[in-house]
Amino acid sequence: MAPHNLPMTVIGAAILWFGWFGFNAGSALAAGELSTSAFVATHLAAASATLSWMFTEWIHRRKPTVLGAASGCVAGLVAITPASGFVTPLSAILIGLAAGAVCYGAVMMKGRLGYDDALDVVGVHCVGGTLGALATGLLATTVVNAGGANGLFYGNAKLLAIQSLAVVVVLIYSFSVTFGLLKILDKVMGLRVSREDEMMGLDLSEHGEAGYNW
Repeated sequence: MAPHNLPMTVIGAAILWFGWFGFNAGSALAAGELSTSAFVATHLAAASATLSWMFTEWIHRRKPTVLGAASGCVAGLVAITPASGFVTPLSAILIGLAAGAVCYGAVMMKGRLGYDDALDVVGVHCVGGTLGALATGLLATTVVNAGGANGLFYGNAKLLAIQSLAVVVVLIYSFSVTFGLLKILDKVMGLRVSREDEMMGLDLSEHGEAGYNW
């Protein structure tokens, strides 16, 4: 990413962080203890994941980056979403720390596995969401939400089993439907431009204009 685009990235991440409060805390449908708990958990997880990603990147590449911090923020927001309103602030911090490091590792695996993912959706959203769903099965407690259930660390292994099954079902469903839709689109209109257009860049080849001033 060109340096002059970093301010826009940071602004976008900040807006996303702010908006996620409405996404998670707003799910309580009322301003009360539960929405406050979800609000705090969301903020702590995002902040923890931002730091965790940066430190992991620092250890791995010797340099933390602004883009990495923004990615860590998103990873934390994704991971805490299944758990917000069900976990304590300390658990939210733990989920954030795990999300930053694990999602960074998942993104780094993209090169080895060779799949195309320009926005790191698999590494951040898929892996982060899976981690958060499983963490809910570990760390959820009725102390925070009496309408929920205790997780494994609070004496209820059944919730972890339910969360694990849900993760497997969602992954299979998402992959199957996406694969089917992509196959249909490939037959109808094609999924990939020519190598020449790819090397030129889609901004020029598809839209006839430059998207970035390098």
